[in-house]
Amino acid sequence: MDTFMHILSLLLVAVAMGLSLAHALEFPGKKRLNKDQYGIVQPIYYPGFTFGGLVGEFGGIVALAILLLILPYGTTRFWWSAAALACLVVVNLIYWAFTHRVNNFWLRDTKLSGAGNTFFSSFAGKGGKEDWKQLRNIWEYSHVARAVFAILSLVSIAIALTAS
Repeated sequence: MDTFMHILSLLLVAVAMGLSLAHALEFPGKKRLNKDQYGIVQPIYYPGFTFGGLVGEFGGIVALAILLLILPYGTTRFWWSAAALACLVVVNLIYWAFTHRVNNFWLRDTKLSGAGNTFFSSFAGKGGKEDWKQLRNIWEYSHVARAVFAILSLVSIAIALTAS
């Protein structure tokens, strides 16, 4: 059972890492966009990345927590799995503290359905006369930070899987 949970955790963490790394890798190109271009590009991410984030991040956190309940406490596998969980929790905290707060600004002209509207309006900042470059930088750099911690989570769970 623990091998199955390790592999499931690895897969889910890989999804979370892939999404955050994709955002981070786009940043240099997106910095060259002007306000109008950036505003057109930004809303394309939300349908797929929202679903992937829910599956990868939330699913990964749940799978890693279950894995920790299965593994013997204090073993090498336990501690590397705990490190993977801690890093994935940090990925999620960065999202809620920084990324999510500016999503309303990017989605202000986008019509959302009930669930999407509820999710993106929860705990989000209010759109107004904010400096779009400052909000862009918060959004983009938060994804760079998320990518770093997601990579650390992926490396940690990979080490845990191979540890004896």
